[in-house]
Amino acid sequence: MSATSRSESVLGSTPTNSIELRIGGMTCASCANRIEKKLNKVPGVTASVNYATETASIQAPPGTEAAQLIGVVEQTGYTATAPEPVRATEDEGPQEGDQSSLGDREVADLRQRLIGAAVLSAPVIAMAMIPALQFDYWGFASLVLAAPVVVWAGWPFHRAAALNLRHGAATMDTLISIGTTAALLWSIVALFFGTAGQPGVVHPFELTISHGDGLSHIYLEVAAGVITFVLLGRYLEKRSKRRAGAALRALLEMGAKDVAVLRDGREERIPVEQLTVGDEFVVRPGEKVATDGVVVSGTSAIDASMLTGESVPVEVGEGDAVTGATVNAGGRIVVRATRIGSDTQLAQMAKLVQDAQSGKAAIQRLADRVSAVFVPIVIVIALVTLGTWLALGYPPATAFTAAVAVLIIACPCALGLATPTALLVGTGRGAQLGVLIKGPEVLESTRRIDTVVLDKTGTVTQGAMTLDEAIPADGVSRELLLRLAGAVEDASEHPIARAIATGARQGNSDLPAVSSFQNLEGRGVRGVVEGHDVLVGRPSLLAEHDQPLDESLQRALEAAQARGTTAVAVGWDGRARGLLVVADQLKPTSTQAVAQLKALGLTPVLLTGDNETVARQVAKEVGIDEVIAEVLPADKVDVVARLQGAGRTVAMVGDGVNDAPALAQADLGLAMGTGTDVAMEAADITLVRGDLRAAADAIRLSRRTLRTIKGNLFWAFAYNTAAIPLAALGLLNPMLAGAAMAFSSVFVVGNSLRLRRFRSRADESPRAAATQGRPNAQPAATTHAGAHR
Repeated sequence: MSATSRSESVLGSTPTNSIELRIGGMTCASCANRIEKKLNKVPGVTASVNYATETASIQAPPGTEAAQLIGVVEQTGYTATAPEPVRATEDEGPQEGDQSSLGDREVADLRQRLIGAAVLSAPVIAMAMIPALQFDYWGFASLVLAAPVVVWAGWPFHRAAALNLRHGAATMDTLISIGTTAALLWSIVALFFGTAGQPGVVHPFELTISHGDGLSHIYLEVAAGVITFVLLGRYLEKRSKRRAGAALRALLEMGAKDVAVLRDGREERIPVEQLTVGDEFVVRPGEKVATDGVVVSGTSAIDASMLTGESVPVEVGEGDAVTGATVNAGGRIVVRATRIGSDTQLAQMAKLVQDAQSGKAAIQRLADRVSAVFVPIVIVIALVTLGTWLALGYPPATAFTAAVAVLIIACPCALGLATPTALLVGTGRGAQLGVLIKGPEVLESTRRIDTVVLDKTGTVTQGAMTLDEAIPADGVSRELLLRLAGAVEDASEHPIARAIATGARQGNSDLPAVSSFQNLEGRGVRGVVEGHDVLVGRPSLLAEHDQPLDESLQRALEAAQARGTTAVAVGWDGRARGLLVVADQLKPTSTQAVAQLKALGLTPVLLTGDNETVARQVAKEVGIDEVIAEVLPADKVDVVARLQGAGRTVAMVGDGVNDAPALAQADLGLAMGTGTDVAMEAADITLVRGDLRAAADAIRLSRRTLRTIKGNLFWAFAYNTAAIPLAALGLLNPMLAGAAMAFSSVFVVGNSLRLRRFRSRADESPRAAATQGRPNAQPAATTHAGAHR
């Protein structure tokens, strides 16, 4: 996604109505192309049809009904339905009406036809290949066995070809139907009106096309064999596509099925769909948290590994947020529901993955354009092949066989599956590891990235500050310093402000009220407390108000900065009154994450509002050489733009509201899932767990998925480019052509499924682990100029 389009998505755009349709009857990429073109002809509609997921993702003007678009699809010769949400119970599995059940029925139908075709065609192929089995009138026996294969087992191909013909279109099914029907009809004519049915007639099986004498040859093994091999390929393809989408289905079905809700002090077990916002429910050890909420009472450890990929359970207590579908690994807790249904994190994750899987990368659109004109071109090549062989004086049987081989070998199945299957598996695997890729175009971005900008607070560091020290000026008590500063900071939501307010409360249980509060973005806060006009923030903020630090406070400030902590200045009544020192620990995995990013060929840049000394201390700890410090939140986007102007391709990792514009400006935006919804909306990739190593995993997975797509497309193009001339020159038996065509699709899908073996490198860096274990590691910190303020 371009920086411009992502900026528009954050700032607002023309309202549209998003509609998802499940498409039935598609058999190849050209089918998807036809439906997409028809839908896009509807005024105001932008549609993307994905052959692998068998879905249409549509943006339509407000007020557009799904029924209208379903009608357009049906007029094109296919079926369409509005998909129902996946519903499952532990005992019954997916319900009858859902997509999972429909996919199972399609696989079962294909399996039934494949078994029938294989049983009937095996003796036909054996007789054609082994002259010793060619008894008198063997050709008629072959006809009895092959006819049901072509007519019944191949009926889906013929039906689809007829529907497409009625709408003036040609697809892969057209090629198969024409080729196998022609082979069957030619064989019937040769048996009843030629010499092929006479006693004692034999003909050997050859890998290449034999130059026969017209009606003495039958091609029933071609007709039956092609149908059988294509059915086998289609069956394996369908099963593989189901496996490719398994990660998303597992995500959709991950949530709890019922919940013990508290009603009038008693527990009542109800289906999770009946839960409403504000309900309080009980989660016992080993049970799943029913929905997103806040712990009301009790303490426990929550295992979020199935949702985030993070294996270490997180301790939670009263007031802590918990996420639906995570597992209670410790004690009994009571949770108040804050989000239900489609608003939950699980549902939003599933929606992100679905959107990514139903979208199209730029590289796929090239394949779509090729496949759209491929079938008509192949039919022309087959006719030219037929005419050329006849013009050169070869018998009609030879010319016909070469033309049929061209029709069958050229089916563009592999071309249509190359991109969407890799995307399906890659994004699904990412979801299992806590990496949500927003769209397929993101894959292209990861290939070009050379610089990664890391926001410090909450990304490289914990972002959870604690008050470390209070240093009053001469004549000021520590208690008064904390009381007045804590009161002003209590009105702010900044992490440093919360740390100071919390620390101040430890000595003053009740902080006084503040009036005339002002948040001076990026510099500090101001307010009136007990008649004093209090300033808390950067030393430069106090200097602007003629309240410079005295010599002792200046020395304390320099000492705090030298050891990598944050010193916040406090002043009131026209004079600086003290310093408050807060510390923010490095995340234990940040050093390892930076090493992994460097191993990917990326240059990490630390971006912070801290002064240069503190920023370089933090950068030294994690192994970053380039630092951009003392940046106001509003200027982050300018920093990214400046790096881009210098010729760099920039990825940005952040988590705060003020990171959203920079995330949108960057060539690739990665938002920490522990951050704000606005940041995640602006980003291309969301890292569900707050671990910077997930950024390296995300880039590796995206790059590997893109490599898989390119590999698939290479083999798909190479296969068709090499096979069509061989078939046209008579160097390929039509039955072998059918087998090769079927297994090219299976190869592409199988290659995509290798992405399921992708593993996180969270624990693969001994050097980083050793670095993390250094006893001298200093706490990292940020000032009021930090990332969030």
